[in-house]
Amino acid sequence: MLMAHPAVLANLLDEYETLTALGGERGSHEIRQRMDDVAYTLCVSTGTRDVDTALIAARFQLPGARPEDDSVLQPSGAIGRR
Repeated sequence: MLMAHPAVLANLLDEYETLTALGGERGSHEIRQRMDDVAYTLCVSTGTRDVDTALIAARFQLPGARPEDDSVLQPSGAIGRR
């Protein structure tokens, strides 16, 4: 799987958090649309299907994340299997 550049992920995370702070889902049509667009881009960039998982995966891929702990990215029941 291709991985997004950490700077791209950091920008997407910052933008998503800003839109959330602006009231994202309760905000204007433009804010909701942009939030949907950023959520979609996060999902595509991290190979996930929902925004909550995409946020976790994006943070995990940023510099300083603990690469030895991938349990949050493993499907249920797959922990310990490699």
